[in-house]
Amino acid sequence: MNIKPLADRVLILPAPAEEKTIGGIIIPDTAKEKPLQGKVVAIGQGTKDEEMVLKVNDEVLYGKYSGTEIEFEGTKYLMMRQSDVLAVLG
Repeated sequence: MNIKPLADRVLILPAPAEEKTIGGIIIPDTAKEKPLQGKVVAIGQGTKDEEMVLKVNDEVLYGKYSGTEIEFEGTKYLMMRQSDVLAVLG
């Protein structure tokens, strides 16, 4: 991974959107439900006021509108502050 988040930011690989069909009609990508969980792939070092508690490979839940979408080498990621992560699954 060539992206290194700064301060209290984390880079998350969102879980794939669920395939949904309605009566045999496949919903297009633009209408799919945005996933609310993903896997931490890179973390910053934290700040003097906030220690980094997340670790790489943590499965996390985050808010629906959290983070900034980033596309790197054809893969879409979310960059967000550690405080935007709601919970660690596990």
